Amino acid sequence: MTYLGEGWDSTAVLVDERWVERRPRRPEVGPQLERESVVMPWLAPLLPLPVPVPVVVSRDPVVVRHELVPGEELTASTAVQGRQLGEFLLALHAAPVAEAVRRGVGPRPLPVERFRAEVRVPGGEEFLAELDGLPADTLVHGDLGPEHVLGRDGVLTGVIDFGDLHVGDAAIDLAWALHDTPPEFAEAFADTYGVDRELRRRALIWHRLGPWHEVLYGNDIGDQEVAEVGLAGVLDRLGTGVSPI
Repeated sequence: MTYLGEGWDSTAVLVDERWVERRPRRPEVGPQLERESVVMPWLAPLLPLPVPVPVVVSRDPVVVRHELVPGEELTASTAVQGRQLGEFLLALHAAPVAEAVRRGVGPRPLPVERFRAEVRVPGGEEFLAELDGLPADTLVHGDLGPEHVLGRDGVLTGVIDFGDLHVGDAAIDLAWALHDTPPEFAEAFADTYGVDRELRRRALIWHRLGPWHEVLYGNDIGDQEVAEVGLAGVLDRLGTGVSPI
């Protein structure tokens, strides 16, 4: 086995240089991994890029395996890759929501009250008010960023980590692509996906919200450094440039 790394929810190792084995880092993540094993066999054929299709190999403890998706996380993004990601998300967001729900996918409520209590920053209340009324009618990846979009030789080779798959706002999947990538990638992505002003507005809300989750995660695991990095990100993305309350 070769250790691949760990995210907020699970650890991963490579078995026989072909299979990725994932285990939950917390008990509540186990059902999430099992749900992926139900949803992804249905979803994968609908998508234009390779994605993990996990199989449960143990339920106590929960362990899943899937074939290795080739490529490395993006460190440089091109217009070609932007177009590929736009095509990928068009396909994902067109997937039938009712079928996903039948396989156990549902909405993901935001922890707004925890945000309010644990992330006290100037302008925070005004920003949280922008979360009211966001749509929740599309099957979304929910955690799309350079660590989950893989590429090699200038093209995309796959998308991984569907643990946060849920029924939500399509704009959550546009946040990184529009607001944290090189202009050539972002422009090609926007043209391919058909981003309008309203989608761009909501994508910016989701982009600004990202570090708020990092603060809560740092608090949950008792890591003050993680929480402080998240708080710095909150202030940076809100554009306040001042210390927290």
